Amino acid sequence: MNPDPGLVEDILGRALKNGADQAEVFCKSYRNIAVEIKDQSVESLSSSFSSGYSVRVIRNNCLGFSFSTDFSESDQVIARAMDACRSVDKDLCHCLPSPSSPNAIDIFDNAIRDLREDDAISWTMQIERAAYDTDSRIKRVRKPAASFTVAETIIANSLGVKAQYQSTSSSAQATAIAESGKERQTGWDYSGSRFLKDISFEDVGRTAAKSALRLLGSRKIQGGKTTVILDRTVANDFLGVFASSLSSDAVQKGKSLLANRLNTRVISPKISIMDSGLLPGRLGSKPLDDEGVATQSKALIREGMLLSYLFSTYTARKGNTVSTGNAVRGGHASLPSVGITNLYLEPASPADSISAQDLFRTVGKGLYVVDAMGIHMVNPISGDFSIGVTGLWIEQGAVAFPVKEAVISGNLMDFFGKVSAVGDDMKFYGSLGSPSLIIPDIDVSA
Repeated sequence: MNPDPGLVEDILGRALKNGADQAEVFCKSYRNIAVEIKDQSVESLSSSFSSGYSVRVIRNNCLGFSFSTDFSESDQVIARAMDACRSVDKDLCHCLPSPSSPNAIDIFDNAIRDLREDDAISWTMQIERAAYDTDSRIKRVRKPAASFTVAETIIANSLGVKAQYQSTSSSAQATAIAESGKERQTGWDYSGSRFLKDISFEDVGRTAAKSALRLLGSRKIQGGKTTVILDRTVANDFLGVFASSLSSDAVQKGKSLLANRLNTRVISPKISIMDSGLLPGRLGSKPLDDEGVATQSKALIREGMLLSYLFSTYTARKGNTVSTGNAVRGGHASLPSVGITNLYLEPASPADSISAQDLFRTVGKGLYVVDAMGIHMVNPISGDFSIGVTGLWIEQGAVAFPVKEAVISGNLMDFFGKVSAVGDDMKFYGSLGSPSLIIPDIDVSA
């Protein structure tokens, strides 16, 4: 899929001969099958292949970068990267990583590699069929879709990094719409893994349908302070916003809620937050980050105490520390930035975890939030938010009725700081994972 490593080495050599002090070549290729179904027919089907590479050079502490999809243009790509060095300011923190020893991790599935288009269509049809079969009140299934990808990555630099690995991924999702009289409610579900066997396409359809059905008959509630249970899907969304504050780049630019708070308690002692590129089957798992630094498993927050930020090679030098293996790229045409591998929230100790079946009984009375609109609008610097939610009202440890048009408001740091218990129902959505969370004393308005 990608070029022979010998060609990559040749490009590196020519970059150095053209005056680069350090040089890097990053290659990425993808083969993808994507399917969308409507009424058990193929709404869209794409089978695509893309491949490209980039050259990053450092000369006199100045950074140059260029990219292409055509390896016959490598001379021009090198020249453009060198030219770019001449039009930027010097930065003593520009550097490339030295070689590191990656951990062995299985991220390649032959079943995805060998998948045919007919198989991909069949799997995706199961999503829609299962949603409709759940209940006659499911009137529409919007965008039941699945994606199957094989990727190959090559990273090499003039300091000795030489890495090549293949990976696979698959995902499935759907939105189901339930109707009763004039009322309409929606539900969504998703599943993703490096391995096809980990995904139940039927479960995705059924769960989306059940998520919509449980909201039929929704009504408003009176405002006030109450205990909130965040469904794991909503907890993941909040975690995604919080994750931006763990980036060393955000910290160094003064755009993080967690700046200057290392080794202090920043959230509830009931929870810990980890980042790991080594979790079996997870979509963020890989042996190396996108600069060639070995990924690792590390506690960012343990028992509420902030222990570390996420670093790339550049931000690590700027912060006088070492990379955590968290350089990411959007593709071959992107420079590396700081990002997560698999970021997840877990109970600080077994005593802080309760069975998902006991969540309602533990709370007794409160709001179980199953959907939140506009979490991405949470202010990442102040942490303030006010967002619309739907959910289920809990009375005496059981569901009393579904809730519509409620609003929860507060501050992200206070929100995570109040977590009193954690469910045992961890689920990953993409590269983010969280169980359900119990958070008392939250402002809810109607």
